Amino acid sequence: MEVFWTRGYEATSLQHLVQKTGASRQSIYSDFGGKHELFLAVLDRYQDEVVSPAFSCVEQAEATLSEVEAYFHYQIERAESGGLPGPGCLIANTITEVAPHDVEIYQRVNAHNERLFLGFRKAFKNEIQTDNTRRHAAPNFDAIATMTVIFAQGLWSASRVIDDAAQLYLAVDHFLNMVKLELAR
Repeated sequence: MEVFWTRGYEATSLQHLVQKTGASRQSIYSDFGGKHELFLAVLDRYQDEVVSPAFSCVEQAEATLSEVEAYFHYQIERAESGGLPGPGCLIANTITEVAPHDVEIYQRVNAHNERLFLGFRKAFKNEIQTDNTRRHAAPNFDAIATMTVIFAQGLWSASRVIDDAAQLYLAVDHFLNMVKLELAR
């Protein structure tokens, strides 16, 4: 996962994978069928090891805007502990590098984005339900959730060139303030 994440799919050769893992070429082919199949397995593992620990708070039944903020902060803290600028998000990197040209990878990226969309939308709906001072007409939760997915992918891409976590926190704070305003309209 680390090799694909830092180098990218195209720049990762089977030799890079052999060197990093200590596995033989034959073993990689035997266990996965090749680089492409290994990458698909890596995307699945990334969901389990990176996305789920960060995003599970947003997927809680009672999640609100606080959990969305916690998700962003968790990921920024993770990036900061690994050193900024960092590798960004494997999914965000894959969106631009491989997904437009590979159906199976495109499907995994879309499943990831759908997961984020559903979590954000639910949290925003919960936010309105827990705040009785808000208006009674419902905001466009789908549009706000879509905007948040796009913001998240852009933020993680930006973390590949930003060396100061304070800039990322500031972007999150401003973005979530805009979301609050949109929810309060």
